[in-house]
Amino acid sequence: MTGGSRVVVIDNGGGLLKAGFGGDKDPIAVVPNCIAKSPGSNANSKKWLAADQLQAQDVDVTGMTLRRPIDRGYLINTEVQREVWERVLRTLLQVDPTNSSLLLVEPQFNPPGLQHATDELVFEEFGFNSLCVADAPSLVHLYEASRQPSLFHTQCSLVVDCGFSFTHASPVLQNFTLNYAVRRMDLGGKALTNYLKELVSYRSLNVMDETLLIDDAKEKLCFVSLDVPRDLRLASLSFKDNPFRCSYILPDGITYKKGFVKDLDEARRYCSLPVEGELDKKDGDSGIDKDRKKPELSQNEFALTNERFLVPEMLFHPIDLGMNQAGLAECIVRAAQACHPYIQPVLYQSIILTGGSTLFPRFAERL
Repeated sequence: MTGGSRVVVIDNGGGLLKAGFGGDKDPIAVVPNCIAKSPGSNANSKKWLAADQLQAQDVDVTGMTLRRPIDRGYLINTEVQREVWERVLRTLLQVDPTNSSLLLVEPQFNPPGLQHATDELVFEEFGFNSLCVADAPSLVHLYEASRQPSLFHTQCSLVVDCGFSFTHASPVLQNFTLNYAVRRMDLGGKALTNYLKELVSYRSLNVMDETLLIDDAKEKLCFVSLDVPRDLRLASLSFKDNPFRCSYILPDGITYKKGFVKDLDEARRYCSLPVEGELDKKDGDSGIDKDRKKPELSQNEFALTNERFLVPEMLFHPIDLGMNQAGLAECIVRAAQACHPYIQPVLYQSIILTGGSTLFPRFAERL
């Protein structure tokens, strides 16, 4: 580390923690914001793994017990958070907190009690010189305004943050979030991962304890459907004609210790489908009677078909999960309508997507 005071930037997400230095284009560390322990290990024999240690190629994440510092978007376990930050600051960033300032991204509407616990962690545990707390929408707007001159002149945008624990639609005006117009959905990447675990466990293998593996499968294989009724009909075809069917290999602990997609070309077959309409000479009934025999699957793999697009579909129709909430599109409309009528057209023209759940293929096109 060079001499002088540096500004450390931490985006303390519920799923992933992003950390780096002020002025850098990209974060230095993007690591799981949790600690984990292998099943059946004694406290004396194996310690808890934190942050980047879970991403090591020689670490088998099968059946690991997870402890997260953040629940439902808010910091509730400062001890776990201290261990994660200690690993990130000392090992990955190699920075001395006592000679640095901290820019921390906190969730919106953070209760004062949790803010006080965060302050104690920053100043008493790590000894940072100073602390600046900001919410994600205002920082995202400021970053995009520096890249897009048109957004800089309008000075307003609507930031859609689909994170790990929740989804926010936040209007931003002149770098300030309009809190009275923010609309929230209690649905994020964690709920989608849990839903995929239930589907896979019901249809093939019991993976209810494989949070990290199913999360990886979700990120690599799931996508947003642009025509759900058509894709459901195509997903009912036999496995040879099914453009969505693909397999995910679970680690065996010997040959490989990380899960991976069996055939990437097979997993990308859906990209060749037309955006709208039906495929020629292939409708929902053409391939069902031809071959009902299921393909052979090994003990350490499972196949996905319609789960690949039904899981992200929950963001647009939470009622299918039994949640009495508006979908993402309606959430955005309600946030814009809560603002002054003069800026509503500009908000619809300046929607910014952020958060891990917006990285699903075709997410922006569907929205």
